[in-house]
Amino acid sequence: MPIDLRSDTVTRPTPAMLEAMMQARVGDDVFGEDPSVNQLESMAARLFGMEAALYCPTGTMSNQIAIKCHTQPGDEVICEKNAHVYIYEGGGIAFNSGSQVRALEGDRGRITAEQVSMVINPDDVHKARTSLVALENTCNRGGGSCYDLEEVKKIQQVCSDNQLKLHLDGARLFNALVATGRSAAEFGRVFDSISVCLNKGMGCPIGSILIGRTNFIRQARRIRKVFGGGMRQAGFMAAAGVYALENNIDRLAQDHAHARQIAAVLEKKGFVKSIMPVETNIIIFETEGGTCAKDLAQHLKEKGILAIAIAANQIRFVTHLDITSEMVAKVIEVIEEL
Repeated sequence: MPIDLRSDTVTRPTPAMLEAMMQARVGDDVFGEDPSVNQLESMAARLFGMEAALYCPTGTMSNQIAIKCHTQPGDEVICEKNAHVYIYEGGGIAFNSGSQVRALEGDRGRITAEQVSMVINPDDVHKARTSLVALENTCNRGGGSCYDLEEVKKIQQVCSDNQLKLHLDGARLFNALVATGRSAAEFGRVFDSISVCLNKGMGCPIGSILIGRTNFIRQARRIRKVFGGGMRQAGFMAAAGVYALENNIDRLAQDHAHARQIAAVLEKKGFVKSIMPVETNIIIFETEGGTCAKDLAQHLKEKGILAIAIAANQIRFVTHLDITSEMVAKVIEVIEEL
């Protein structure tokens, strides 16, 4: 089998996770009667110190539900120009919520409180109503970069002063928490809503959790139904999420260590112009010297390593649960021979 570094979404459930899924107690979740879903939602809410949570099939759905709940048609959403909610969710902000985006130039996907404060529209009928700020942590296109919680608190204060809501696309938030030593509850105190993916570093086959206040989640549940996300016996999948929250958070540190090992070898290669700082499990490097990223990715594929050329001169590697130390050693061997 190839060594798949395309994304941390490619993982397969471990035998222990599969066993948890097979043993799951289930019911009709639309009726609120699936005990495994209810357990997962309660666990997530408690973990972040928030009131309630909603299990969704995907992180995109979690984010789009949150944006729909926080905005009205004609509003404006502030985010970084490479934010997942903006460039990777099929134009959902416009399609689902009828809102437009104010995209800011950040530092590896991260924006500041000062930037936010400068672009909030005045109360003017000519302007879209600024209603929401959406952050991403870790930042995918920023090479898995992590927000400084103190800067997030400053952004939250700007939002509070201007009656804006603050949403976190925390698809890889657990990676950020492990890397920075911060707690989930610290982030729960800052945001109006948080989405966290279970189908990336956490190793689940599907699933995302949207977390917030009770009234917000009640509205979100209605929007999930409108979006076609009301599931029935979803407990078989939710049980995977319960297992992941209990067993797969701390182990993310191993993925981060693997990423640093690979990056250290890439830094020595002449075809590598630069590498974004490796904070978590994502490596993004820029090629030079006539090396085309697409051609390099194809060459790696021929050597049994799958990667993604995310631009003409950029390649992304992502380490994850299914990447072993032996696989990392093989990747390093191949890179050294290039």
